[in-house]
Amino acid sequence: MSKKNENILEIERTIEALLFATGDPITYEKIGSLTELTPGQVKSIALDMQENYADRGIQLLCYDTACQLCTKEKYEDIIKDCLGIKKNGALSKSSLETLAIIAYNQPVTRAYVEEVRGVDSAYAFGILLQRELIEIKGRLDVPGRPNLYGTTKDFLRIFGLSSLNELPKVEVLAPSEETEEETKTED
Repeated sequence: MSKKNENILEIERTIEALLFATGDPITYEKIGSLTELTPGQVKSIALDMQENYADRGIQLLCYDTACQLCTKEKYEDIIKDCLGIKKNGALSKSSLETLAIIAYNQPVTRAYVEEVRGVDSAYAFGILLQRELIEIKGRLDVPGRPNLYGTTKDFLRIFGLSSLNELPKVEVLAPSEETEEETKTED
């Protein structure tokens, strides 16, 4: 093995050890300061490392500015059993709907979400904030200065995403020809 390949392998081992030991995301900048690499070099190596975890029980998630090792979702139940963790319970339909609106349109105000949903969303916002799936990202520059909400890194981690760009594409729903005809005849 060449000296260059040995160095990269050692850097990969170092990154893996750091991520395993912390359990939380670590910025590429922090890893770079510890390994004498630029954040860009660290990110490039981490992105290359992701493939090594395809057939493993863990995965390497690479975010815009950080990366993290975590277990794959399919092992959640057995890990909870092993650690004696009680199930949190799934999010309600209203909480999932609220979370989807925030994820696809962020940053948004609660009023915007309520307008889209057509119902009060205070409870859903409370649950999502408590579970740290959303957070306040700032304030809208209008009278009353309402909070702007967006998703968190925990949201990405829990849903196994590296970035919001990996969210499934949503087709814009347009009225079908039948619906348009029904509307015209009702007028």
